[in-house]
Amino acid sequence: MTTRLKCVLLDDELPGLAYLKILCEQIPEVEVVKAFNDPQKFLSTADNLDFDACILDIEMPKVNGLQVARLLKNKLIIFATAYKQYAADAFDLDATDFVGKPVTKERLETAIKKALSRKKSTTQETRTLQFNTDKGKALIDTNEIAYITTSEVDSRDKVLWMTDNSYLVLKNISFETVQSQLPSLSFCRINKKQIIALKIVTSFTYNEIVTKVILENAPVKLSLSETYRQEFQNAIQQIS
Repeated sequence: MTTRLKCVLLDDELPGLAYLKILCEQIPEVEVVKAFNDPQKFLSTADNLDFDACILDIEMPKVNGLQVARLLKNKLIIFATAYKQYAADAFDLDATDFVGKPVTKERLETAIKKALSRKKSTTQETRTLQFNTDKGKALIDTNEIAYITTSEVDSRDKVLWMTDNSYLVLKNISFETVQSQLPSLSFCRINKKQIIALKIVTSFTYNEIVTKVILENAPVKLSLSETYRQEFQNAIQQIS
């Protein structure tokens, strides 16, 4: 049975919207839930629609595609636009893909495959974990974890940083134990003292990873050691 991606389409230009719908209908893995040419109308009904992903333009009147994407929680985003200058903004929003217009079937299929991979990873690997912390037992959603590092106060403890910049101290636990409980497709050890959620990675070099986490007005940067470099690169390739 083919896994299908339930998609909503949004483009204020009707010819472009009709063309996008035709392309989607030629891809077996796509189910078009509804097509909209008005972003405000879409947003007013979005909560009542059952969909996995939104394929949308960026340049639209009143509410642009970037603003729409920010309002969609737990939905996959594929931008389809002629404006390449928005690529960095789309990346910051953790969009699944950024497809240039004119959209081709082949390029759209690539974007759909990426979205399906993300959907599968999220469905199979999201879980709630229980840890002993400095504040007692805590239930933690793995989607909210940014990275984990060794405590500077006591190396037996680990500091779990959340995506909202809050943190918890995990008491007397090894990295091996922590990693065994984390979703294997979503997290990776990057050095002796740190584990990272792959979704927060924005770029990396031979020995450094730049993340989406902002502290003191600058992105958090983590070291990538030689021991874990190949494992990290393989993990990134699997989700890209």
